[in-house]
Amino acid sequence: MTAENERMPALFTPFTLKDVTLRNRIAVPPMCQYMAQDGLTNDWHLAHYTSIARGGPGLVVVEATAVSPEGRITPFCTGLWNDEQVEGMARIAAAIKAAGAVPGIQIGHAGRKASANRPWDGDDHIPEGDPRGWETISPSATAFGGGLSRVPREMTLDDIARVRADFAAATRRAREAGFEWLELHFAHGYLGQSFFSVHANQRTDQYGGDAAGRSRFLFETLEAARAEWPERFPLTARFGVIEYDGRDEETLAEAIETTRGFRERGLDLLSVSMGFSTPAAKIPWGPAFLGPVAERVRREAGLPVASAWGFHTPALAEAAVAGQQLDLAMIGRAFLADPHWTYHAAQTLGVEHPARVLPAPYAHWLERYRPAA
Repeated sequence: MTAENERMPALFTPFTLKDVTLRNRIAVPPMCQYMAQDGLTNDWHLAHYTSIARGGPGLVVVEATAVSPEGRITPFCTGLWNDEQVEGMARIAAAIKAAGAVPGIQIGHAGRKASANRPWDGDDHIPEGDPRGWETISPSATAFGGGLSRVPREMTLDDIARVRADFAAATRRAREAGFEWLELHFAHGYLGQSFFSVHANQRTDQYGGDAAGRSRFLFETLEAARAEWPERFPLTARFGVIEYDGRDEETLAEAIETTRGFRERGLDLLSVSMGFSTPAAKIPWGPAFLGPVAERVRREAGLPVASAWGFHTPALAEAAVAGQQLDLAMIGRAFLADPHWTYHAAQTLGVEHPARVLPAPYAHWLERYRPAA
């Protein structure tokens, strides 16, 4: 079979959004490395992202990057709150692009989950009074619970305006660094999700109450980013549309309505995820378990969708894309174990020609010296 008449699996078809075309439907989602100093990237980040991009995905999204020092999850998170941080991020964006992938970045604010130790150092809040830590903020003065027990300060309207401006400034810096895909972090119990979540938001002003009030901060932040982000590049968000807390139908219906609001305000794609707003959630972990949820969001909100939970085998990712549950399959931890996951997925799904999925130098050697059958 030649490259010209080879039937291409859905996972290996191109995907175009705005002026950006991904070479396939495989995306690597943000995965925090916790290796930065003062928000600055270093050789670890450059090596990490270059390795992943060289392996063949269509899109690589750089880890959750804080819009302010207080917005970091840990003291070791990357940032885009000053211009000095742009230079290192520009090297990473250029390296991802040189390897044939589209460079994306996720920006966010950790909210009440900020000022934490790294996962391998405890994954809990840095104790009050420890000079490594800082004050946390949230829509309401309610702690997450468990190891993240620090009670945050309830945000004032001035705080909300300041954080919104921080998102806008970080968006501008992401643009200047050369990224071509922006993701706003509105998931996983961090600040954006906390405004939407009834577990974290007990406000009685215009930023609380019903779903419209709890979505206001997200809408305003999206609009602030939209004003700074080039129209030709995709503007996306990761959003926790379900909590697995016993009120899932209500939460999902509200999240779909909010997603329609995102679309009306210029969002181009939604990465469907979970809220992680309460440690009491009973998540039904399993292969592709978010697939039906993502498909419903895609259908009812009228936006392309991606998801990163449980699509870690070629068969699962192909089924989700071919079955129109997802437009993009986000493959995370599997890429850490196998940076050439894309190539091996292509082999599994019957794509015979390495040039379909690998940079030309790699494809040349693999094709030229392929062992005889």
